[in-house]
Amino acid sequence: MTKLHEIYQLGQSIWLDFISRDILNDGTLDRLIDAGIRGVTSNPTIFDKAISGSDTYDETIAPLAAAGKDAFAIYDAISRADVGAAADRLRPLYDESDGGDGFVSIEVSPDLAYDTQGTVAEARRLWQLLDRPNIMIKVPATAEGIPAIRRLISEGINVNATLMFSLRDYDNVAFAYIEGLEERARRGEPLERVASVASFFVSRIDGVVDKQLAERGNTELQGKIAIANAKLAYARFKEVFSGDRWKALEAKGARYQRPLWASTSTKNPAYSDVLYLDNLIGPHTVNTLPLKTIEAALDHAVVARTVDRDVAEARAQIAALADLGIDFDQVTADLQKAGVKSFADSFHSLLATVATRARDLQPAS
Repeated sequence: MTKLHEIYQLGQSIWLDFISRDILNDGTLDRLIDAGIRGVTSNPTIFDKAISGSDTYDETIAPLAAAGKDAFAIYDAISRADVGAAADRLRPLYDESDGGDGFVSIEVSPDLAYDTQGTVAEARRLWQLLDRPNIMIKVPATAEGIPAIRRLISEGINVNATLMFSLRDYDNVAFAYIEGLEERARRGEPLERVASVASFFVSRIDGVVDKQLAERGNTELQGKIAIANAKLAYARFKEVFSGDRWKALEAKGARYQRPLWASTSTKNPAYSDVLYLDNLIGPHTVNTLPLKTIEAALDHAVVARTVDRDVAEARAQIAALADLGIDFDQVTADLQKAGVKSFADSFHSLLATVATRARDLQPAS
């Protein structure tokens, strides 16, 4: 039994925050599944690294380019092939867990982050083409993304709601999930297999707040605010998913929308490389980790239930920011905007990489 298995015994599923054809082909993903990972997430940044860092995709790119496909169509084929293959590897886990784990996430185009109808249409397209029950469609928790999440859930499409930084984001996403299920229930449609996670971003918060704390001469709170914020989100999760409104849906077979801790690799070398794992372990949660952090977790994670420990202290830490003149609401709002832009930039970089590779692979005329 590995530390990932031990963490799962405490109610947390570890998902891999990476995908590439190389790890599908060389057995790495299979070994990680054996070691205890229970899902996979992807995004444009991950695909950009995978495609630009390997010639593995040339055999896919070349014929598509020869057929006149543009960069998006080529990327779309690549991403769906990799996500579908990963989902097939994880399907036994999905079946064994009765649909509790074994998911692979794929993101709608970041260019649609502020387009509700475009997001819904793209999510439907990906869901239908991938045609697997253990796919999740990633939708950002922007003002325009929230109604898209509600619509998709009502249609029985699994959603990974992403780019959440604030408790307001969390409430918006949680109630979009609940409202989507309620709409589905009113139509008499089944709820049992509708799955969703609420991806709450962690380390990026410390990346911003630590600098503002340093400017004010406060070192005591550095490296603590991101974890405190996530603990408050978990406390809110327990409130939302314990009331009568939720219990009525649960009685019809609805599943919890699990909080997922995202952006959990440690950016500051002064901090533990498993800081955002060790301090956020608990029931009904997911933590999605890149390969390097999974290796660190397997080696030296401290396995204990921590996500609902010292919540009063976490609340006090967040409250202290206002006394220091730090507008935390503005910090989280800015981080969401920056996250959308970062994913969009990676997406455009990815398309440029694919276009260049496609051109280079065409025979000289």
